[in-house]
Amino acid sequence: MANKIIDRKIIELQPTQLKMVRSGWGDSAIDDTIVEKITYMSDELKIKGYIAYPKNSTQKYPCVIWCRGGIGNAGAIDSFNARGIFGQLASWGYVVIASQYRGNDGGEGSDEFGGEDLNDVLNLIPLADEIPNADKNIWGIEGWSRGGMMTYLALTKTNIFKAAVVTGGIANLRCNAEESRFMKRLYEVTMGKGDSIQFTEKCMSRSVVNFAEKLSAETPLLIMHGTNDQRVLPHDSLDLSYKLLENNIPFRLVMLEGGDHFLKAFRKDVDNLRREWYEKYLNSVTV
Repeated sequence: MANKIIDRKIIELQPTQLKMVRSGWGDSAIDDTIVEKITYMSDELKIKGYIAYPKNSTQKYPCVIWCRGGIGNAGAIDSFNARGIFGQLASWGYVVIASQYRGNDGGEGSDEFGGEDLNDVLNLIPLADEIPNADKNIWGIEGWSRGGMMTYLALTKTNIFKAAVVTGGIANLRCNAEESRFMKRLYEVTMGKGDSIQFTEKCMSRSVVNFAEKLSAETPLLIMHGTNDQRVLPHDSLDLSYKLLENNIPFRLVMLEGGDHFLKAFRKDVDNLRREWYEKYLNSVTV
């Protein structure tokens, strides 16, 4: 079988950048992990992404797919942030696999904001075959903002994931709403208004509140949202929680008082909640 990863290169940062990563994400993110930038195949397109894994190769580690936010190259993960974000998660005892989505960071195709680019997330799963210390039987998934939407959509396509984490995730594309200028502009840039019927259909098909019953009932969800999020409004997560209750989907909802979209004031709390969730459901080993 041909390899899905067609190019991979270990990320090397300058000493000043490494010092900043240590300060922001901890020494273990640097000392105990390897982070690589990759190109992989998805629907016959060359897509950019990342993999990260513990240096200790004597054991297998659960896999976590990480879904970035933003649209196009706005929100794309650069090498510095990849070394921190993915290095930290790998240091907790996981193999991390992430996509920049098609059309971004030099990848082929066009970012569709939850259309065919969802395949770029699902097509990360076979990459574990090419990572020697990946436990291909244990999977988690995580997404922030737009990445939360991608996570929800992925959970309607497969029950492979034993845990999911969503922070400030888009659950309802209110495409005609004026309540968030950020979201309104996002709709215009990503999907265009064009044909109003087609536009509405796109909005509906990306809004998990409309089909929450399709979410995997085998994947416990940790949902976190700031109560002062002005980009993805808090009721996205609140509205979804009612649907999850109706459909007996296991979840925990954490609303962080006064938190903005990036939850800057709650970073330690968010990291602790994420780590505990993964340890509980993915039976992580310690690096």
